[in-house]
Amino acid sequence: MADLPLQPTNPTTDADDGAPQDGIGLCLSGGGYRAMLFHVGTLWRLHEAGLLEKVARISSVSGGSITSAALAIAWPDIVANPAREVFVARFVDKVRALAGHTVDVGAVLGGLLLPGSVSDRVAGAYRRYICGHATLQDLPDAPRFIFNATSIQTGALWRFSKPYMGDWRVGRIVSPTLDLATAVAASSAFPPVLSPVTIDLAADQVWDAGGADVTDPGFKKQAVLGDGGIYDNLGLETVWKRYNTVLVSDAGAKVAPDADPHGDWGRGSMRIFDLVDNQVRSLRKRQLIGSYLASEGSAEHRLGAYWSIRSLASDFAGADPALAAPAAKTQELAAVATRLAAMDGVLQERLINWGYAVCGAAIRTHVDPGLAKGHYPYASGV
Repeated sequence: MADLPLQPTNPTTDADDGAPQDGIGLCLSGGGYRAMLFHVGTLWRLHEAGLLEKVARISSVSGGSITSAALAIAWPDIVANPAREVFVARFVDKVRALAGHTVDVGAVLGGLLLPGSVSDRVAGAYRRYICGHATLQDLPDAPRFIFNATSIQTGALWRFSKPYMGDWRVGRIVSPTLDLATAVAASSAFPPVLSPVTIDLAADQVWDAGGADVTDPGFKKQAVLGDGGIYDNLGLETVWKRYNTVLVSDAGAKVAPDADPHGDWGRGSMRIFDLVDNQVRSLRKRQLIGSYLASEGSAEHRLGAYWSIRSLASDFAGADPALAAPAAKTQELAAVATRLAAMDGVLQERLINWGYAVCGAAIRTHVDPGLAKGHYPYASGV
């Protein structure tokens, strides 16, 4: 890990053939504000360890995309001055400011009762607290930030990034100027209440249709998108095929058994989506863990580490005893609802602390046993 370049190569194409290249890819899962804050802790630990600056690609979904957007906006300042106070002021505090406000309820009610869509209001909140007026062209060149959504039209993974946005079936718009807040809103448009997000695709956009199999011109007029977690709730696809070291921070919820599930449309639909989400995540996790265990030299073999908000500190031999993380407390955090709903300051701190602790434990166990021990960012513990 220590020998990886601080300025990694960052290809502008994403062909999935060939062997993965040297470099670190980081995945930030979905999970509403719960995930958003948990991933802040993950990024804090990686930054403190000097690993964040070595990451070549950050792939995010849903709540993870909010965190990733905040990091992308703060990146130039963090690189220029890696001091803790800069990291906190330019990144952490911005995310926490959003976490203090409820977005989902107001967006839904406003979308039903007032002009404009639900997604417009969600994007407006992201713009106000996180993104400002940044576009995809304001993202750093390195690392590559990718915000994943799902195309409701083609069923493929839709990627937002600086070099392009699009999916493999329709093609790619080169150097898109889309508002970053809109991209994050699409990535976090979990059904049925916050999706779909419809994006007008301007006629003067430059398209690269190489390899596309959907040629109907109607698909180039608008993109109809939903939460990236519908396709891949770990954000794994855009990283696993590209790099030989894969780090995954998973703050997804676990679906509990329900002896008497609701039969009405609204709650029944939510239950079905939760089941689909759980299955998608389980399949992606199996793929990832299988790659860690694959024989060295095989096409499937990857280095790296996976950690989850549902992990136990005792799962990791490298867990720091000084970072007390009782299972009852961490499982309580894992059960926080998947919403964009205001959280009090203590709960925010606990989620950040747990992301920090379990990330460090996973890195020390599976990637870098020499990683220096850390200390909780906040005195509240987990």
